[in-house]
Amino acid sequence: MSQVGQRERQTQNRIVQLFQQQLKYRYLGDWHDRPNNSNIETEILTAFLRDKQGYSNSLITKALYELNKVAGDQSKSLYDINKQVYSLLRYGVKVKEEVGENTQTVWLIDWEEPLENDFAIAEEVTVKGENTKRPDIVIYINGIALGVLELKRSTVSVSEGIRQNLDNQNSIFIKSFFNIMQLVMAGNDTEGLRYGTIETAEKYYLTWKEDTYSDIENRLDRHLLQLCDKTRFLEVIHNFVVFDCGVKKLCRHNQYFGVKAAQVYLSRKEGGIIWHTQGSGKSLTMVWLTKWIREYNPNARVLIMTDREELDEQIEGVFLGVNENIYRTKSGQDLITQLNNTTPWLLCSLIHKFGRKDSNAEQRGYDNYIAQLKSSLPQNFQVKGDIYVFVDECHRTHSQTGKLHKAMKEILPHALFIGFTGTPILKKDERNSLEIFGEYIHTYKFDEAVTDKVVLDLRYEARKVEQNVTSQTKIDQWFEAKTRGLTEQAKTLLKQRWGTMQRVLSSKSRLSKIVGDIILDFETKDRLQSGRGNAILVAGSIYEACKYYELFQAADFTKCAIITSYDASEKSIKGESTGNDERTQKLQQYEIYKKMLNGKSPEKFEEEVKEKFIKSPAQMKLLIVVDKLLTGFDAPPATYLYIDKTMRDHGLFQAVCRVNRLDGEDKEYGYIIDYKDLFKSLEKSVKDYTSEAFEDYDVDDVDGLLSDRLEKGRERLEETREAIKALCEPVEPPQDTPAYIRYFCGDNNKPDSVQDNQQKRVALYKYTSALVRAYANLSNDMVQAGYSTAEIDTIKQEVKHYEQVRAEVKLASGDYIDLKAYEPAMRHLIDNYIGAEESETIATFDDMTLVELIVKRGADAVNALPQGIKQNKTAVAETIENNLRKVIIDQQPTNPKYFEKMSTLLDELIQARKTASQEYQAYLQKIVELSKQVAQPSSSSEYPQSLNSPAKIALYDNLNQDEVLALAIDEAIRKTKKDSWRGSIIKEREVKNVIKQHLDSLEDVERIFEIVKSQSEY
Repeated sequence: MSQVGQRERQTQNRIVQLFQQQLKYRYLGDWHDRPNNSNIETEILTAFLRDKQGYSNSLITKALYELNKVAGDQSKSLYDINKQVYSLLRYGVKVKEEVGENTQTVWLIDWEEPLENDFAIAEEVTVKGENTKRPDIVIYINGIALGVLELKRSTVSVSEGIRQNLDNQNSIFIKSFFNIMQLVMAGNDTEGLRYGTIETAEKYYLTWKEDTYSDIENRLDRHLLQLCDKTRFLEVIHNFVVFDCGVKKLCRHNQYFGVKAAQVYLSRKEGGIIWHTQGSGKSLTMVWLTKWIREYNPNARVLIMTDREELDEQIEGVFLGVNENIYRTKSGQDLITQLNNTTPWLLCSLIHKFGRKDSNAEQRGYDNYIAQLKSSLPQNFQVKGDIYVFVDECHRTHSQTGKLHKAMKEILPHALFIGFTGTPILKKDERNSLEIFGEYIHTYKFDEAVTDKVVLDLRYEARKVEQNVTSQTKIDQWFEAKTRGLTEQAKTLLKQRWGTMQRVLSSKSRLSKIVGDIILDFETKDRLQSGRGNAILVAGSIYEACKYYELFQAADFTKCAIITSYDASEKSIKGESTGNDERTQKLQQYEIYKKMLNGKSPEKFEEEVKEKFIKSPAQMKLLIVVDKLLTGFDAPPATYLYIDKTMRDHGLFQAVCRVNRLDGEDKEYGYIIDYKDLFKSLEKSVKDYTSEAFEDYDVDDVDGLLSDRLEKGRERLEETREAIKALCEPVEPPQDTPAYIRYFCGDNNKPDSVQDNQQKRVALYKYTSALVRAYANLSNDMVQAGYSTAEIDTIKQEVKHYEQVRAEVKLASGDYIDLKAYEPAMRHLIDNYIGAEESETIATFDDMTLVELIVKRGADAVNALPQGIKQNKTAVAETIENNLRKVIIDQQPTNPKYFEKMSTLLDELIQARKTASQEYQAYLQKIVELSKQVAQPSSSSEYPQSLNSPAKIALYDNLNQDEVLALAIDEAIRKTKKDSWRGSIIKEREVKNVIKQHLDSLEDVERIFEIVKSQSEY
């Protein structure tokens, strides 16, 4: 076990030992000072290919040439280069020993015998780029850098290591080193290991999870032993990497173990069911299993069957996105024709469309499809190849009737069937499903996915809109006036219909109430108001959807649209004209829908609306749906789901999972707002998820699906309050502005003090954001959540206090312009819930740094500081000094001599202030002058007029103030440098050579070259 808070170096020493002693990797050494470190260590790779693989020197030379040519191609993006390199690693390098001879495959990695490869690590690997970086640990397989690991001390978030990896992939650092990289990892002892691959965004980094090494308490050690096991490491690279439409992806643990379990079943010629909850990557699980089947059995053919047009389209899109050609059958007869041929090997087929409301129609749909399949069989029909059938959403197809499965078995007698589902299987269908497909191969349930942060947790809230008849007398009068001349029997028949009409008419008021409710949410709920979130409203019918749309438009809430399968053709209103001014429901919905389309086809309109909803939620805030977009993995993510439709079981489960997708750091939960009381009572639904709406599921299968919003909201608020108080507890009493600045910014007498305290400040910014967000989510319901009036006032003051602390610390430390911690949505949230005080203060800066403001406004810039700082002279001085120190440190590489002098002057000024030998006003005047010198070196009158740019001044200062030499080198560089010369070995060498022509010492050449690289004007 590690010691509490041990330094990163100690963690790294232990991990290096773990790789050597437990994982049995070879230790290459500390490569801090080793020159020319590369992602392809040619000597190691050559030795492996010659001594282990037995290739000739000629083949090795040609294979290395091909690998280096692809890996070193600077004209392509990191993604494209990495994809080409992966192909060479995965499928070998195709070369000819001599011209005219047969092509041979040189395998850079021995995939068949994983342990025969050379597994090694090096630490502190210095990699030269535009700016040199030094990854903590690099994993080399046969001398090829396939893994990188950044380590952090236990008190520093793994996120810092992830961001470091992402920084390193930028062109200004060591982007080219990642051209070959497969696993990109970061870890610490408290959070364990997170892994991704090239260009993986921070929120998509994954955590490995399995039961092995349970005796090892340290998470980082356990995760590395699991993921970096020699065989596992290569297996993940070989079988679980995919390049999907411009994004490289690795498997999650559930996908890995689902595919591995399926491999065992298929090897035994057995089928089964894979149940992976909505949002956990079921489609890519299909892809990886399909790829394995094809390699495991060259005679294999895979048929993927769905029951929805949109799922059929989506599956086709997924496979095409990963460069797997898939044939989409056009009909049952076309399917039979393709199965009777030897190709294609990969097919997808739509079973049928069926009406869910009419079980008889559904049954007829199955029967017709089966009849069509059988009638399409030619006399000489014989299925070619070994058929594997994937049935998507198997709970809706084969489980509802055994007829389809029986027919498929008649046509494909030797086929193996794998059922895929993202929802629990109903208890009444479970036995039938298990009989048809076999047992569960692998399960990954909702609560597991939430724990693993694969999907978001859900928050549930029931809202009730009371309905009543406002005037029975007027209803009776209206009825009598409209039915004059009718017989009593006719009136009786009409009254029977009137019961339905009454509900429709009274619902207009109800729909208006719900519309007002939703608009209020868009004004007050942070993620909706900020424009980053969106919502889906599920209506009970096409008519209600259209009435909702009309009401939203009338309320000037125009950024909404209806997405349905409604056929707005003339035949839909045939026979609806009554000859008077009153319009039937069908006429009303037709007119509203056509007006919304505004001349566009429904297909074009839907495509544009969905794109806006996903990519620009501020421009398309709300989609009103009836059935579409609620099932299948093509549904767009949303933050809120408003349900005003009676739903059950699979439909309800899939609908609520529309809002559990990850979508930005500020989306913490998906929200379900239920106007139909589908879960009957909140208390009952929270305690027993099988009640009412989910009564046909087993309790364990839907465990963790919904949470009491108020209860969870209070828990979250209390957790964030406790966390920020614990963070600020060490601040010395009276915990005023100077005390907070000292604790979070450090001693400004020490140049590195601000940097050393950066992690504490990052934690402060993070915890403050979490506190404000937790408060905002509950602010309108504090009383219902159980808080007293006094407690509510206290919490409001705490939130405001810590928000002000954050603002002051940001300014005092010089962090203000680092907008990373200021999420756009949080700015609105603070203004909306806390008040405008802070935004007014910060607006004074107009996005300028404090040093820039001092240069522009002189000592008056002090008035722009927050009240808590400017009232205290010491706080003012320390804030300015910290900001100035930060600028000096940041600019040091551009002109080391000059900024060393500036640093000395700042130290002297600080010392004079602290010994009280400097009057405050005189101090301010001197700090203003120093700020101008720091911000604008070229404005000084000390320099000759010929030195009219920062670059020339930098050369002059660092060449013993030799004006002639500085100008000569400057001119030579400007004539020699080429576009994008930084990072290019050849172009950099040209620049260095012209410097060498003017300087004798190699040490001086290197020193001046680094300064030149830092100049933006070169």
